[in-house]
Amino acid sequence: MATSAPEAQSGSPNVILDSRQKIAAALFLLLALYMTTVVPTVEVAWVSAILLLTVYLFAFEVVGVDVAAVTVMVLLGLSSLLAPLMGLQQGLVDNNQLFDGFSSNAVISIIAVMIIGAGLDKTGLMASVANFILRVGGTSERRIIPIISGTVGIISSFMQNVGAAALFLPVVARISARTGLPMSRLLMPMGFCAILGGTVTMVGSSPLILLNDLILTSNQALPAGQQMVGWSLFSVTPIGLALVASGILYFVLAGRFILPVYTSERVEGTGLMEYFDKTYGVKDFDAYELVVTQESPVAGLSIDELERLYRMRVIAVNKGDGVRIGTDAIDRTLGISDGTILGVLSSEAEISNFAEKTGVYLKPVLDVFADALSPSKSGIAEIVLPPSSNLIGKSARDLWLRKSYGLSLLAIRRGDTLINYRQGGVRDTLFQPSDTLMVHTLWADLGRIAKDRNFVVITTEYPHEELRPHKVPYALTFFVITLALVLFSELRLSVALLSGAVGMILSRVLTIEEAYQAVSWKTVFLLASLIPLGLAVETSGTAKWIAEQTLSVVGGMPIWVIQSAVALLATLFTLVMSNVGATVLLVPLAVNIAIGAGGDPAVFALTVALATSNSFLIPTHQVNALIMGPAGYRVPDFLRAGSIMTLLFLVVMLVMMNLIF
Repeated sequence: MATSAPEAQSGSPNVILDSRQKIAAALFLLLALYMTTVVPTVEVAWVSAILLLTVYLFAFEVVGVDVAAVTVMVLLGLSSLLAPLMGLQQGLVDNNQLFDGFSSNAVISIIAVMIIGAGLDKTGLMASVANFILRVGGTSERRIIPIISGTVGIISSFMQNVGAAALFLPVVARISARTGLPMSRLLMPMGFCAILGGTVTMVGSSPLILLNDLILTSNQALPAGQQMVGWSLFSVTPIGLALVASGILYFVLAGRFILPVYTSERVEGTGLMEYFDKTYGVKDFDAYELVVTQESPVAGLSIDELERLYRMRVIAVNKGDGVRIGTDAIDRTLGISDGTILGVLSSEAEISNFAEKTGVYLKPVLDVFADALSPSKSGIAEIVLPPSSNLIGKSARDLWLRKSYGLSLLAIRRGDTLINYRQGGVRDTLFQPSDTLMVHTLWADLGRIAKDRNFVVITTEYPHEELRPHKVPYALTFFVITLALVLFSELRLSVALLSGAVGMILSRVLTIEEAYQAVSWKTVFLLASLIPLGLAVETSGTAKWIAEQTLSVVGGMPIWVIQSAVALLATLFTLVMSNVGATVLLVPLAVNIAIGAGGDPAVFALTVALATSNSFLIPTHQVNALIMGPAGYRVPDFLRAGSIMTLLFLVVMLVMMNLIF
């Protein structure tokens, strides 16, 4: 779901202000004092002051945005106690309604969506989608960008957009390594489309999930003839699909002009390769996929014979009966026949020479093994054998190390002595205490080995969680049930979504602990704490007064011009504060502007909820912050590409809304 970067930033509530914050605070204070001279009532004056305080806290991040939201909620609650001193007859918000946000339809819906998204990811279903992209993407930037960006855009319409983007980061890294395309040419289109995907359904972003609740709140202050009807799940789908398509088309046509080319994005990976070369004498190795042909001399050999003759390490096999990798998967006596597909570790020069000599078909990219050998599933690890290990005095061959433990031994480091698979004999070397082993392994196998006292696992930076592919039927079943309840029943959105989330837990797709971890509690507290502020803005007459002032400036203009002004205001707000906060503040305002101008208040409210996803100019959005480091992006890169995308978003959104509504 779409969330702005401030939502992702935690941090202690440090209230020591720098000079910039102090100057801004003084200006906001002066503006608040001025407001007291022009507002119609004391209630509006106090609500306006709290609104300015909220914008200041969000924009300048004096404290975390969740802390700021809770602080504002508490201030609204204290207004009941301090009402006489504030010149009020009663508090700005009834304390009986102060915590209604925590049980609101929007908050429960967001929690449920996060859990459902985590369940789909846990089964490996999302990784399978990524595997498909590797198969059909080829090596063309013009093909890869639409496939990756379109897939991420659709996925992010049902799960957190930052989660969808994070899921595809390793996929983009592998495509970059295979094709030679810099990650800086691929990650920005993916990230922007992840944000755009949040506009495809009414559960795709926090503002859209929140919108119907805000509409119900606004209805409390409207006469019966002006009551608004909430939006259904796919009400925004034509608009969202048009936005995603425009984003893809933008990068396909203009990508070569606006996307930077940085070669420093693999500095970390290069350093890792240099470390392995220096420590183990293994340089420039990578995973490759080979298909054995009938004419090849490799056909008829066993895995053991192949490794001995050609000094390479087989890490995956497919003989037409599925992928064999990990524990109990590859027996060195396994025969190689025509059509056998092998996943091997080697250098580019060595594997090219091997393919030329033996006539095997070397695939340009991983295909059958793309998922199993992806960075999220497997990789290189270092393991030490402690003196107490039962493996001491035995060799990898004696132990059937690959079959028994899922470890493909690449090298042994013993003090100044180094033995690796290129030299030969590494699997026949008897282990000694404190030997350091360099192995290729599935992360799931490494997680089990870490609990085995015969090993001390040095590598810690790897995905520790195990996927549950056997739970795919359950995850899909409850996902379909959830969609059916949302589409074809009259259940509240929160009940329908929570049904799917509970189903994921009861079927053990997720444990309850994993479900708790999947929820961004910062977002929950931010949203729930801001709902009372929206209520105060509406019931105090503040929204109506601001709308009247806005209409005095643009009231004589066409409806589409006024709607454009609202969209632009929402875009500017979401660049400096959370999109949830911007939505809560601006929806009541937009509703009142629409009523005063003779427009449709529900459409104006939807304009705000959609426009708060228009966050491309600077890397303040969670997704933009996520891709900035791996791609080596700088702020000017976002300004160059994001400025055009921002204008394109506004034009496409407004045109589609006026065509449909």
